[in-house]
This record gives sequence, C-alpha cells and structure tokens, in this order.
Amino acid sequence: MPALAVRRESWPLAGVFRISRGARRAAHTVLVELRDGDAAGRGECVPYARYGETVESVIESIEGLREDLERGMGREALAGAMDPGAARNAVDCALWDLEAKRSGRRAWAAPPGTEPPEPVVTAYTLGIDEPGAMRAAAARHAARPVLKVKLDGDRVVERVAAVRAGAPGARLIVDANEAWSAETLRRCLPELAELGVELVEQPLPAEADAALADLDRVVPIAADESCHTRADLPGLAGRYDVVNVKLDKTGGLTEALALRDAARDAGFGIMVGCMLATSLAMAPAILVAQGARFVDLDGPLLLARDREPGLDYHPDGRVSPPPRALWG
Repeated sequence: MPALAVRRESWPLAGVFRISRGARRAAHTVLVELRDGDAAGRGECVPYARYGETVESVIESIEGLREDLERGMGREALAGAMDPGAARNAVDCALWDLEAKRSGRRAWAAPPGTEPPEPVVTAYTLGIDEPGAMRAAAARHAARPVLKVKLDGDRVVERVAAVRAGAPGARLIVDANEAWSAETLRRCLPELAELGVELVEQPLPAEADAALADLDRVVPIAADESCHTRADLPGLAGRYDVVNVKLDKTGGLTEALALRDAARDAGFGIMVGCMLATSLAMAPAILVAQGARFVDLDGPLLLARDREPGLDYHPDGRVSPPPRALWG
C-alpha cells in the first residue's frame, strides 16, 4: 500500500506578475507523493484564495484522507470523498502517476494502443502594466505564436493596442479575471475584435455573467471562474462560447477529461489553462489539451526556475508531452 507525503513549496517568479486581483512574486504550491515500493506518483496543485483555498487548508484536507489513501483509495473513491479543487487535483494526479509507474505504461496508454499525446502550442501570458511597458514586453515575445494579455478595467483598449503594436503577428487572448462591468465589455468588445483579439476570458464576475446572454459576442467569450466541473455546463449555455478547463478547478485529471468531453458534446470550444506552477502541474493538462482550440500552459515560463526534469518548451511555442521522470 502507498505511503503519503505532502509538502508545501514556493517557486520565485521571474518578475512581478500582475492581474486584476493583485501582484505576485512567487508561486506557492502543494506537492503530493504516493510511494509504493519503487513506484512513486506525484501531483502538484496551487491553492487559490478566490475559491477560499490556502496552502494550509489544502494540506489539512489531504492529510484528512491519509488513512484512506494509504489503504489504497483509488480515483473513483477520491471523487466521492473530496470536493473539486486544488487538494483533490494534487491527489488525483498523483494517483494517475502511481498507476502508470506500477503498470509500466504511460498514463495515456489506457487502453493499450492509445496514441501518445502530441506537442501543443501554448500561449505566453503578459501581466498588467503601463501600456508602454506592455508593448515592450510584447515586442520581446513577438516571435511567440499566441500571447495572453491580463487586464483590469482600466485602459483596456489602449493596453491591448500597445500589445498588438509590439507583436503584430501574434494571436491574442485577453483575460480580465472578472474585473469588467457589462458596460465595459459592450464598449470594448468591437474594438478588441478590430485589434484581432480571438478570445475574451471571464470578463464579468461569475455571479454577474447572466448579462452575457444579451451580448452580441463579436469575440468569443470563455468561462473560467464560471466553470469548474461538468455540473456547471448547463448554466453556461447562451452565455459563453468556450470553457477553460483547469485541473485545480476540476479537482484533477479525471474530472478535467470528463469536463472537456462533455463541453465538446454540448457545443463549447475548449481552452486548457493553468495556474502559476511548475512543469509537474502542467504535465497532466497536456493530455486534456489534445485538440483544444486554445492552450495556456505557460506557468513554468513565468518562474525564475522550474522543477527538474521539466517540460520541454520550444521557441516556436510548442510544449512537448512530459517525460516519464516528470509525470505519467
């Protein structure tokens, strides 16, 4: 039976990273390891204050299942014992990894013969700054195929225009993290369309997104904070065009795959996103990102250093599937 180890980690960022909710200088993560003899499965999560999570509360939640996990609790039982969120994500991904290590097959090779995942092209995220600084940052990363622009409710079009000037050939996604009003969205959306923005992520607070049903969505709108699991999908119809699948919201790879497939069946486009974390947190999401319309798995690129071994990020924006030594 596996032995459980849980620990907190802190990963300095390469610089200050600002979104509408504030600035960050480090990524605070929780690592879960389930070891059974020579086989060890690992998972990483990022507690998020927006959902009432802290590092301490996540560790406490995982420790509360220590006895069950060390008696061999599997992923199905885990889903019934923990709510979706960061804690369940770390444990679920560790269980996937442990299953792969025990079987000698990669995590995606179930059933045997399944094609291995392909590299995916990830966006690179630019934090909120003065327009001139955002233009300069965009210019430094102009060779990347996709840039994601963090925004608040101030100088929305000016900031996006600055990024477009700095990276005229890049595809653009913008993310307001719930910071806009319905009026800001109506006013700005046509101009964002003219600037070539391909997606606006969670412009309104989740509790106020009913206004999206009456909006002429000339740019597709993605649900992030409004979509955690399959149970949220019925309420998104008519409001959103795309759902952003994140493992820390779904509570792990198991529900993330199910949400992706259910969302596709319901007619939504798929985005796969991440929190600020290491390659260990990104690795399972690459399985979810196969065929996704938008991929944002750039967390390690924003860190001062990554876990070793990490994912292989290529200059053309591609990120390769994880090596066995990392996960799966």
